Amino acid sequence: MANNTITFDPNAGVAYGVNLTINTGADFNSTFKIIEVDRSDFDLTGYSGSSQMRKSAAVGSTTIAAATFTVGFTSTTEGEFKISLGSTETRLLKNGRYVYDILVGSASTVYRIVEGNILVQTGVSSAP
Repeated sequence: MANNTITFDPNAGVAYGVNLTINTGADFNSTFKIIEVDRSDFDLTGYSGSSQMRKSAAVGSTTIAAATFTVGFTSTTEGEFKISLGSTETRLLKNGRYVYDILVGSASTVYRIVEGNILVQTGVSSAP
């Protein structure tokens, strides 16, 4: 079951805003379900996905990604997928605010389907 349900209009092509939180040193994943304006499932059959986070998307900002998410389709016909980072990857992130987006595409069609901020938090306790 998706923890983020998104209504996406492919004719408008406007990304849906979703803010996320990542705890350093922990596995991270967030699931998404894409539905169309008429409430039907967005069929992702034949699509692939990519997603990265950066410290900033401003003009002149670095083009190096702070992290690249794994995008996995859990049910293409029902418009469901997840993004994830393992604990080894999240351990390398520094505290602060980042921006991210998720692109999905097939052949010549690419949509920026989700975008938003990610708050990276470092815990105060050490591992047991």
